[in-house]
Amino acid sequence: MWAAGPPNAVTPSRRNSPASSPRDPRLVTAGFYTVGLTPHCYDGAMLKVELHTHTADDPEDFVPHTVERLVDRVAELGYDAIAITLHNRQLDVEPYRDYARSRHIVLIPGVERSIVGCHTLLINFPAAAAEAVHTFDDLATLRTESDGLVIAPHPYFPVPSCLRQELDRHPDLFDAVELHALYSRRIDFNRRALAWARAHGKPLVGNGDIHRLGQLGTTWSLVDAEPDPAAICAAIKAGRVDVRTAPISFPRMLYLLATVMPSGILHTLGVGRTG
Repeated sequence: MWAAGPPNAVTPSRRNSPASSPRDPRLVTAGFYTVGLTPHCYDGAMLKVELHTHTADDPEDFVPHTVERLVDRVAELGYDAIAITLHNRQLDVEPYRDYARSRHIVLIPGVERSIVGCHTLLINFPAAAAEAVHTFDDLATLRTESDGLVIAPHPYFPVPSCLRQELDRHPDLFDAVELHALYSRRIDFNRRALAWARAHGKPLVGNGDIHRLGQLGTTWSLVDAEPDPAAICAAIKAGRVDVRTAPISFPRMLYLLATVMPSGILHTLGVGRTG
């Protein structure tokens, strides 16, 4: 369901195409994984999508870039759509839609919600309803009352905010599993997520968990959909998504772990405030 290729192998904007024909049974190498492609019949172009980003509006993490800077950078890299997913606050993206549209970027509302302490991506739900989710029972109610996309982000990373066993307890509440860009050939916490997604028949989405603009461009999703938030979510639910990914270097991974991902720690110490 996800395929490989160096970060620059995908043609920018709406000219993206699937990695192989629907009849091609080959196995392809993604990073250093070997997985099979899902045999979908894609019609025309695919959208380059990132569904896990943070901006300076984030109430919990230090993030130096604005929405406009993020939009500018993803446009430069040939993305077609992004979701902005602040921690526990859903940003109103309406004031930014015209700016994004002028750069051919679709903005998707979202939030990285802490549910009993576990991070969960809620994409394209009504803001008030998404922010009211505190428990997995609340999440089940949200899914029955609203049509959005629920993603398990970095579910098996070794930090307390990751889902881990909660993913096993509530598999039906999740539409997709995140393949996180923060991995190298030596260290990779995505392996269990990949195995879980395979075992449960869930699509993978490639996300960068963007806290710095330099994180963009190594892992993303290609989605077979029209450039519309609801259409993108529906396509992912239906499995019409492939992942493009490449590992980062081990030193780069250590740098990001130390300076970006636990941003609150070093920000508190006054280190790295300029991003």
